[in-house]
Amino acid sequence: MTAQGVTARGVAARADILVLGGGGVGCSAALHLAQRGRRVLLLERGLVGGQASGVNYGGVRQQGRNPAELPIARRSREVWGRLGALTGTDAEFSVTGHLKLARSAAEEAELVAYREVAEAHGLPLRLIGRNALHRDYPWLGPAVVAGSLAPEDGSANPRLMAPALARAARAAGAEIREHCAITDFAREEGGFVLRSAAGEEFRAPLLLNVAGFWGGAVAEAFGEAVPITPLSPNMVVTEPVRYFIEPNLGVVGGNVYLRQIPRGNVILGGGVGESEPERRWARPLPEVTMQALAHAVRLVPALAGVQVIRSWSGIDGQMPDRIPVIGPSRTTPGLFHAFGFSGHGFQLGPGLGAILAELMTEGRTDVPLDAFRIDRFHPAGGPPH
Repeated sequence: MTAQGVTARGVAARADILVLGGGGVGCSAALHLAQRGRRVLLLERGLVGGQASGVNYGGVRQQGRNPAELPIARRSREVWGRLGALTGTDAEFSVTGHLKLARSAAEEAELVAYREVAEAHGLPLRLIGRNALHRDYPWLGPAVVAGSLAPEDGSANPRLMAPALARAARAAGAEIREHCAITDFAREEGGFVLRSAAGEEFRAPLLLNVAGFWGGAVAEAFGEAVPITPLSPNMVVTEPVRYFIEPNLGVVGGNVYLRQIPRGNVILGGGVGESEPERRWARPLPEVTMQALAHAVRLVPALAGVQVIRSWSGIDGQMPDRIPVIGPSRTTPGLFHAFGFSGHGFQLGPGLGAILAELMTEGRTDVPLDAFRIDRFHPAGGPPH
């Protein structure tokens, strides 16, 4: 069920569906579409998982999400639970729980309020007061006053997830082409025509735009400009130390997040680096790294003096309301979008690919997507002027 045709200059490769972007969502969509019998051709400018899907923190987190995202997160958590059977690897997915911490009475009130949101979506949370929290996690610093534990959450290795989905997609019959930069987008009679910098041509009746930050430019090419900006999370990993931090940690306000892997390294993030999206270049900033480390030490004083061995960043797309664009185009029949995940798309990827496959093949999905409409940024829901 691979795409038909030769991609030499002037000869088109044809498929049922073109997927533009090889992150977690794109690779999962390619897999689930191929399993539904569609001829799928995924085009990736660099390497599969080379941008936001592969350089993030690795949190498989439902807690703390925008309420509109929770149905997707719940569906995706189910897919994470069977990732090994689906792809042949669990991508080091570990159910450690996600412990979100409050450092003031106001932050504790936010944890309490969010529990009602979580309950409405079937997400189990356990609120923990100061005394119980410091009894159960004696390594927490005195600034922490309360916590909320999501026992089903955890973490995984972002370097493994998208490539695993890509391998499974290929095995299911999808064709995946890396180092294929698309420079021209058009919709002609019969479907979409994409052309690469190398002069290759790709055609299909349907197009899925999952191109990360660059998905905004794809949408603009079809008359749907959105106010997307680049986001480059500032990430750090330390030397290995004694393993003692089991849960994935976050805080109200989000200025630091950290987890420890069993070999002892602590992975943490906070703040943003800098980037030049036109060059696909990003880097962390030393001063931001130092701020994140200071926040981490206030949470976990035992981390004082631990050595950083590497820092990095990547490029994601951020929307003004911090939730992605997901769903059909409002200007172009046959075009579907899923981009602008604003730094928290890793957990959503496996499940959202399945949801998009339903939407593109059946014309519907049970997961509510109206909050993610691309035209929500335009006056009266209309196209941009």
